[in-house]
Amino acid sequence: MLTDPSFWLVQSLNSLQLAMLLFLLSVGLTVIFGLMNFVNLAHGSLYALGALIGYSIAEASGSVWWAFALAPVAVAGVGAVLYITLIERLRSAGPLPQVLVTFGLIFVLMDAQRYLWGTDALGVTGNVPFSGTIHIGVEPYPAYRLFIIAVGFAVFGGLYLLLNRTRLGAEVRAGVDDAETAAALGVNVERTFFLVFLLGCALAGLAGAVAMPAFSAEAGMGVGILVPTLVVVVVGGLGSLSGAFVGSLVIGATLTFGTALFPDFAGIAMYAALIAVLLFRPHGLLPARG
Repeated sequence: MLTDPSFWLVQSLNSLQLAMLLFLLSVGLTVIFGLMNFVNLAHGSLYALGALIGYSIAEASGSVWWAFALAPVAVAGVGAVLYITLIERLRSAGPLPQVLVTFGLIFVLMDAQRYLWGTDALGVTGNVPFSGTIHIGVEPYPAYRLFIIAVGFAVFGGLYLLLNRTRLGAEVRAGVDDAETAAALGVNVERTFFLVFLLGCALAGLAGAVAMPAFSAEAGMGVGILVPTLVVVVVGGLGSLSGAFVGSLVIGATLTFGTALFPDFAGIAMYAALIAVLLFRPHGLLPARG
């Protein structure tokens, strides 16, 4: 097995596919952390909500493409409600109330998902794009997983242009670096906070919708992916787009190759990587702040 080139190629693609899902989740979360200093543990539940809403849209319309387009918008709408009713009031409350309230939101959203969609795993029945397989050596590989990788790279490219070529991106970078000075220079920091929060929610919804055809949708599925996402945020560095991307690649490879090569120690490998980064780079690999 270890001498088979196709094994290494398949596992590399698997790690890339996992890394791109983690990136879609972590990039919104890391910028929210870096810009707003807000700890949103309910971010994974928005991922599950995106998958479930995407499932309903795909089944109603007969096209998964509509799910990709509309699920992020719907999750961003839920995020707007959460921001207006809870998040905005908690921003100045400190990390402990933020952690407690958003931790409670995990269970509120999970129960709401179970009430609306039930507890069974839900998968689309047809019209999934790129549903075939390609052959890597002698191994068949799902083409849809390559599509997930492409979506991740496309989102990274789009966010890079947004953050580095637009006024909103300049405001976000200024707010992450020094929110008080940015506000003094005329940046509408509150509006920027709100837009960034909605963008993070939309990306979580997109991640759920994209993952749904490959892994099905299930109430509470965001709980399991929350810890790896938080690890990516810490490893990459708060508020950093490049950090989220690199951190996703590191954790995706650690989890994938750890499971393939050392299944008995796969759960430890991610935390070992986290500890190693914290020992030598306490602020993450590519933090936005110096």
